[in-house]
Amino acid sequence: MKTTKKNEKKLTKKDLLKETIKHIDIKKIDSTAIVDAMRDMSFTSREVATATDIFIRMLKDKNCSVILTIAGSTSAAGCMQVYVDMVKHNMVDAIVATGASIVDMDFFEALGFKHYKGTQYADDKLLREFYIDRIYDTYIDEEELQQCDMTIKKIADSLEPRPYSSREFIKEMGKYLTKHAKKKDSLVQVCYEKNVPIFCPAFTDSSAGFGLVKHQIDNPDKHITIDSIADFRELTEIKIKAGETGIFMIGGGVPKNFTQDTVICAEILGYNVPMHKYAVQITVADVRDGACSSSTLREASSWGKVDTVYEQMVYAEATSVLPLIVSYVYHSGVWKNRKSREFSKLFE
Repeated sequence: MKTTKKNEKKLTKKDLLKETIKHIDIKKIDSTAIVDAMRDMSFTSREVATATDIFIRMLKDKNCSVILTIAGSTSAAGCMQVYVDMVKHNMVDAIVATGASIVDMDFFEALGFKHYKGTQYADDKLLREFYIDRIYDTYIDEEELQQCDMTIKKIADSLEPRPYSSREFIKEMGKYLTKHAKKKDSLVQVCYEKNVPIFCPAFTDSSAGFGLVKHQIDNPDKHITIDSIADFRELTEIKIKAGETGIFMIGGGVPKNFTQDTVICAEILGYNVPMHKYAVQITVADVRDGACSSSTLREASSWGKVDTVYEQMVYAEATSVLPLIVSYVYHSGVWKNRKSREFSKLFE
């Protein structure tokens, strides 16, 4: 039957924002058997199994503190609950992330908003007309995102006007959520409650940036600022306190480099700290441009940042392998006897 212009349905914003992204629950899915099978395979499968074994080593090592780094859009894409469960079940002692992962995705959903299933083949001009933002095949309502911006402004307006590290400000976001969250157990709130610090070295490269600019415009003489040097100092203080560390990295970029650089910063400050003892990176970045989103782990060893005994690059899109690794570790139970570091208390 031919469709005529008369009976064609005009697409609406509601039609596009219909199916929500559902975050995977690794507690309900036991990946032990498949990861064990991957150990005897090749290519990315064996990399995943080796990365899993290294992560378990980190958690079994009583002297090792674990830093999780997050870059990219895995939180919006369905891995948000994975990160929450890592914190709730004592697999993570500090987090370094992009501002978007923490604000546009996690804090955004804590305010009651959603990410939606879309398509990478969308008409982006039409999306712009509807005020819908696209992350590959995922949609966000820009009007809701601007409400998130203004919530950041509201928090900033309530604070003493002075410089804050991103960790300090994100702690205030967690405190705000304890009273106002529409969705409980966001990463920001859980980290606040468990004293796990979150750092965003490029904090204003996110929804937070818009809210903070509005805050400064409205308060030209007395306003807050975000001090990225304080971020670097504070994370280095954690490295000095921790000594042995393992890093579990999703993507690369600023969070990865920032975390690795703490070893060098501690050395410059006169402390003899060990290189990161364990390191796993899940990435699709290429090494041929000299980057791999901030060097391969072996290359980082030449800078004195990462030891090469227990390191594994996993060349895969993170949403496809991260749940397998964390599910395996969760169901192994190694986290049950691990001591919580509560590094946020260092700054009280």
